[in-house]
Amino acid sequence: MISFSNVFSEIACILAIATVVGALALWLRQPLIMAFIIVGILIGPAGLGLVSANEEVELLAELGIALLLFVVGLKLDPHEIQAVGPVAIIAGMGQILLTGGLGYLLAILLGFTGISAFYIGLTLTFSSTIIVVKLLSDKREIDALHGRIALGVLIVQDLVVVVAMILLTAFSETSNQSLGQEIITVFLKGSFFLLCIALLTRYVLPKLLHTLAYSTELLLIFSIAWAISLAAIGDSLGFSKEVGAFMAGVALASTSYRATLGARLVSLRDFLLLFFFINLGIHINVEHLGTEVFSAIILSLFVLLGKPLMLMVLVSRMGYRKYTSMITSLSLGQISEFSLIIATLGVSLGHINDNILGLITLVGLITMGVSTYMIIDSHTIYEWFSPILSHLERLIPHSQQKLGDLEAVDFPPVDIILFGLGRYGGSLIKDLQGEGLKVLGVDFDPELVRVWRSKGILAFYGDAEDPEFAATLPLNEAKWVISTLPGERIGLTLLHTLQHRKFAGKIALTSHTKREMEILDDKGADLVLLPFRDAAKEAARTLVSQINLDRF
Repeated sequence: MISFSNVFSEIACILAIATVVGALALWLRQPLIMAFIIVGILIGPAGLGLVSANEEVELLAELGIALLLFVVGLKLDPHEIQAVGPVAIIAGMGQILLTGGLGYLLAILLGFTGISAFYIGLTLTFSSTIIVVKLLSDKREIDALHGRIALGVLIVQDLVVVVAMILLTAFSETSNQSLGQEIITVFLKGSFFLLCIALLTRYVLPKLLHTLAYSTELLLIFSIAWAISLAAIGDSLGFSKEVGAFMAGVALASTSYRATLGARLVSLRDFLLLFFFINLGIHINVEHLGTEVFSAIILSLFVLLGKPLMLMVLVSRMGYRKYTSMITSLSLGQISEFSLIIATLGVSLGHINDNILGLITLVGLITMGVSTYMIIDSHTIYEWFSPILSHLERLIPHSQQKLGDLEAVDFPPVDIILFGLGRYGGSLIKDLQGEGLKVLGVDFDPELVRVWRSKGILAFYGDAEDPEFAATLPLNEAKWVISTLPGERIGLTLLHTLQHRKFAGKIALTSHTKREMEILDDKGADLVLLPFRDAAKEAARTLVSQINLDRF
């Protein structure tokens, strides 16, 4: 065992090893969560035995978890929760109930006790917010229809995680009270806690934050102090540190400073979470992992295959086509960092032992690793299974267009079909209509569709990346199909779909880089729009005209 002269040197060594293993994980296109757990195993008693500063690492780990829950709460603005929509709520809750119930039964069949099976079933239900958001953002799909549904389901799961931690912690307090008395006690303590937070949020925090906002550094320090203080209070009331930190984030979620705080805290959160996953790896008994390999493989297959299948059926039943439902479900085929937190909580409460924690961690390593490639190659996987899904889709009544007042109707004859009704697309469609052309606008944001409809624009709800949606469009009448959605992948997907449908008109796509423009042009696009370049040229012409006028 290597010994260090002080804690500082030990932490420096841990960070250096984490950097090397993390770089290897990135090269293998794996999430850093897995790398950090492996670092913990490597430097722990089962590996090199480098760690002696257990208390310091555990403290940093607890701070990381508290900040994670604080940032989650910070992002739960009530308006965003309302915008999640029924599909995320119904699919999210349905998936949680189905996965939890079937996971519990599967664990019982594998020979686990009731309480262990309960924890196993519970931890299998949640998906990793960090992994899903990171990979979808890298693929520029976080704002796509399937990305929004996946994000909505993750928000629902995050809320259920917090409720689960409250119940597990509150009803595990040792007391001589009956269950009914415990429920009343928890309700009273929780109500008092929420009332105090609500009063502070209403009367104190707005003025205080406005005063502190003159110094961004002081505002950041206050937010961390607020999070840690409520975490400590929540722990003293029996609701756990995580729940207190979450409520601290929710209290600031409706303020105008949430975006600034969230952006500044993400890096600190990720740094401290490193120690949580390392600490988790340190306490894993490798010998126990070996005895649970068979169970871990069975449970991992359930998460990787069964969980996405259940979610795909639920999303399909909500009226979404096979493309949207499958791509969404492939994103959520892993367990969450919150699953590991709940398992750790279960050990600290004495509900489960280290063997179950090791099993859940092993399932996490397997599912996070495999699902990363499932998300990266989701479109290729969809192409493989598309013929099979077409047969299944005929059995399900679809109503993807039914979103409030966006019911599907027969499309009228048009000259141009334009995808993307944002600032660029919206301006373009108005100018084209001003020239006397009949234009059909398509966007995956129902609010944008409603706005443009209220302005007299012919607008409909749909996803440019859904190959099946193109079949419903009036392609025979249209002379042009224009996409104002930037990105090589979106452009190539739409281009391939239109070529497959033997579209006889011309295709215009949008790019933000010259490299993407060359690729799209080479694949057959008739025109590639470069909004930034074109806007700069137009601005230059306007300025030159004004300068010439000033000379005379």
